[in-house]
Amino acid sequence: MRRQFSLAVAAVFLSNTRFAWAAPLDTTTVQARQSTIYVPFYDATANKHTSPARGWNSFGLQANKALYGPAGFDFNDYHFAQQCDNMVVQDGYDYICSIDSGWSKNGGDKYARIEPDESIFSWFGFKGLADHLHNNKMKLGVYLLPGAFESDKDTIIEGTNITLGSVLDMDQPWFSLRRSFKWEMDGVQQWHDSVVKYLASLGVDMIKLDYLTPGSPDAGQDLPTDTSPSATKFHNAILNYGNGMRLDLSWKLSRDAPYWSVWQNSADSLRLDQDINNGGQQTFTSWSTVQRAIENYRIFINQQALDSSRQGQGIHIRPDMDNTYYANPESMSGLTDVQRYTMAIHWIGAGANLITGGDLTHMDDLGKMLMYDDEVISVADFTSQWPMRPLNPDNTPNPGGSNASQTQAWISGPNGNGTAVVVLANYGPDEGQAGFGNGDKDNKLVTVSLNTLGIGESQWFVRRVLGGGGSGGGDHDDIGVATEKIESWLGPNESVMYKLEKQ
Repeated sequence: MRRQFSLAVAAVFLSNTRFAWAAPLDTTTVQARQSTIYVPFYDATANKHTSPARGWNSFGLQANKALYGPAGFDFNDYHFAQQCDNMVVQDGYDYICSIDSGWSKNGGDKYARIEPDESIFSWFGFKGLADHLHNNKMKLGVYLLPGAFESDKDTIIEGTNITLGSVLDMDQPWFSLRRSFKWEMDGVQQWHDSVVKYLASLGVDMIKLDYLTPGSPDAGQDLPTDTSPSATKFHNAILNYGNGMRLDLSWKLSRDAPYWSVWQNSADSLRLDQDINNGGQQTFTSWSTVQRAIENYRIFINQQALDSSRQGQGIHIRPDMDNTYYANPESMSGLTDVQRYTMAIHWIGAGANLITGGDLTHMDDLGKMLMYDDEVISVADFTSQWPMRPLNPDNTPNPGGSNASQTQAWISGPNGNGTAVVVLANYGPDEGQAGFGNGDKDNKLVTVSLNTLGIGESQWFVRRVLGGGGSGGGDHDDIGVATEKIESWLGPNESVMYKLEKQ
């Protein structure tokens, strides 16, 4: 039987805690807020994909060689397959086995196209690995940089009589053995076409295009000023020769005009942040970088939800918040169980790529649940179309605002069928890049009224999908019908995710 009540989730778990109920909002303010809350939504991408990628990426292990032993990993095709064969694959989604930097030679083939390093692919061979993945309902991704190898400058571009060197821009910085292009010259699109045709013939299904500009801060080397045309050239090639290939753009790229349109009209996902993995350490990541990634998503979705020129139209590119690292226990992930919940809840709520950089051969029960539970995947299906946006809780200085805040409320939807997802969070102290500054380690009562969420005209049946592993309660629990608000006591770094159905 469904109970009706003003939802106070934590009362069951902290029975001797006094509730600090938020004062009701002024009626005029509530009505104005409800009339102006915009519900962002995703649309098909430029390359005609309608959901974010899922899967595994090699870079988390690559960057932390101290984990090679515990993971039983080495950078070769046998271990790529070993990791990806542990993925639980569901029909209807793209599960990418993504090989990051280091898979290719430091020079091109007879047409100046990047090609696999055979020493890395000695077990299956590159095409054999692609076939193995395809036979197991997975897809293969590879890592590219914009531009071409300067050492190939005397090579003729396939199908032309144009030498590569004649279209390389020698006035732009040399980087990672490469030169950028003179983007409008004849031969540049043909070179990108040739690369995509070749990669597609090898079975490649996704390109991660890294070190793009404007963006890619702290690259450790001078980069060309503007390589955004590379995204356009690869997109054109994918439409003609890519067989449904995906294009992921990286990293922390400018989202101002005109570049936002370039990215949206070219790619399927856009990296919002720098790498969040640790480098050369004993664990994959840290809480401070997870906080930073969440803050970068808040900025991203606010640009879409608050800019009137972007409202009323679907977002054509999904956020890439970088690899997830909640598959493994704290000794390997670097995150407590509570923090692992929060990472999963926010990546899922954002409708972001769900590509893990963790070790799929050593997942614990919590990691398997967060990765593969049917109800969690169902919520991820919903948020892949209806990304969450922030609305500051009622017991913060700016209820209903979109500011960075130690305690936060988020809402995804509602859609036309009366379904929504709500997330409550207590991020704990700002560890340097969370956006709100200061903070404390106290448990917090996070309260958000239905009016603040913009859904106060109705009652909503609430189910707690993920309780957050702490004060927020258990997973997969029916809570009841909310008539006024949703609230939960949450410890530092803790989040809870609810699914709401309109009554």
